Amino acid sequence: MERGKEARMVACMIEVYCRDHHGKGRQLCPDCQALLDYAKLRLSKCPHGDNKPFCSNCAIHCYKPDMKEKIRLVMRYAGPRMLLHHPIVAIRHVVEMRREKGGRAHAG
Repeated sequence: MERGKEARMVACMIEVYCRDHHGKGRQLCPDCQALLDYAKLRLSKCPHGDNKPFCSNCAIHCYKPDMKEKIRLVMRYAGPRMLLHHPIVAIRHVVEMRREKGGRAHAG
């Protein structure tokens, strides 16, 4: 998945999570903003470039354990809700995931 698309997906997921857990609307709380900044930094340094697999399918683990757990919680919560809040982004994400799982096997 292209890094820019993945960055937008992560931003949308963190927005949904933060809004529902911290009540800030579209404005992220400091902790969620720090998580988004960290995720974008890790994406920008991905050795796979724009041909990167989804992180869940990657052999390289870029996130520190505590941040990995935070993003996992965000994705577990926001993933099922993305269709309601960001339907186009969610549908694109599902299509890309299916394409990656059914298509090329990515060597890491």
